[in-house]
Parts: sequence; structure tokens; C-alpha cells
Amino acid sequence: MNAHPYLRAYMAGICLPTILLLIAMTAFTLARFVYNVPIPIERIIVFPMAVVPNAWGAWNMFYLRCGSHRWPLELHGALLPVLLIPLGVALARLLDIEIITAGVVAVFAPIAIIIYYLAWKYLVGYFNRALGIAA
Repeated sequence: MNAHPYLRAYMAGICLPTILLLIAMTAFTLARFVYNVPIPIERIIVFPMAVVPNAWGAWNMFYLRCGSHRWPLELHGALLPVLLIPLGVALARLLDIEIITAGVVAVFAPIAIIIYYLAWKYLVGYFNRALGIAA
């Protein structure tokens, strides 16, 4: 199963965030339209829905390209929030979303790194093995 390893790496990378974003979008939609929670969903959800799954897929392809023998997959995955958090903060400032502040980022950045570490270690690693990608 050596055909198209980068396509398989991309698919293994996007699987988890796509599933989680569908669940998050359902929760946001219910909160906004059923329970009338005043959250500007349409402005908040753009970045995660458009960028995060593609970033995970591209990051997994990058891991495969760099040579998976250089460092563990979980450390590679834990570096992804270091790229995504500044992009998300910049977009939040551009869209004038007030709930994303420096304090929120300072509290949630370490949590995000830990979650990404575990997700990449167990779930993306599993998807990579299932698709025949060395992990």
C-alpha cells in the first residue's frame, strides 16, 4: 500500500478535527438558535471550520515528508497549536471578537498543546497506522 502516501497522510490528519468540528458546530447551532445564546457563531466558527482540518492534514503530510523517524508524532502534533493560536488570535482581532483575549490565550494555550499531544499520539497515530503510514 505504497500508492499516494501523502494523500493518505492528509486523510488521516483531517479525520479527527473534522469529526470534532461537526460536533462543535451542532452545539454552537443549538446554543445560538434554540437557546438564544448571543454568540456570534458565524464569525467564530469560520477559522476552525476552514483552517484547522486542513492544517492537521498538511501537518501530517509534513511529518511524513520530514521523515517520521526524526521525532515522535505526538511532539510533532504538539507543535501545531504554536502555529494555529497566533493565526486564530490575529483573525479574532481582525473580526473584532472580544472573547479572545491575551488572558484566554495564556490559559488555554498550554491546555491546547497537551490536548494536541494526546490527540496526535493516540488518534492520529491510530489513523496513520490504519492507512499504512509509519507512525
